[in-house]
Amino acid sequence: MTYETTRRTVLLATGATGAVALVAACGGGGDDNGSTSTVLPTGQKETSVPAGQELASTDEIPVGGGKIFKNEEVVVTQPEKGQFKAFSAICTHQRCLVSTVSDGTINCPCHGSKFRIADGAVAHGPATRALPAEQITVEGSSVRLA
Repeated sequence: MTYETTRRTVLLATGATGAVALVAACGGGGDDNGSTSTVLPTGQKETSVPAGQELASTDEIPVGGGKIFKNEEVVVTQPEKGQFKAFSAICTHQRCLVSTVSDGTINCPCHGSKFRIADGAVAHGPATRALPAEQITVEGSSVRLA
C-alpha cells in the first residue's frame, strides 16, 4: 500500500507546534522600499515601514479629524490646530482596520468600536484597550513616520 504525503498529513503529524513553526517559516521578507512584513503564528501581519517615510502634508490632516493610511496601518489625527498624533489603525478588539475618522473619534467598521483622536482611548466598545500610539515627526509641513 502506498501513502501520499500531503500538507494536511504533515500538519496533522506535526501538531500545533509544527504548524506554528511552519507558518512562521513562511513569513518574512522585504520589498523594494526596505519595509518588511512578518506573518505571525496566528496569521496576523506585522508591518514595519521605513523610518522617515512621509505620510502626508500637514494640510491633509483636518483639525478635529484625521487620515487613515491603510498600507502603513497608521492613523494620524490633529485634535487641535498644530497638534498631531498617530495611532495604530488596527482595532484592539479583533484587529480590523479602522475605516473613518469623524466627530472626534477613530471608527472601526467591524463591531462599532470608537477611539478618541486625542489619545487613542476607547470612546465606545466593544474594544477595551486604547489604540497603541505610533511615532511621527512633523517637520515644516511634512508628517513623517519616526
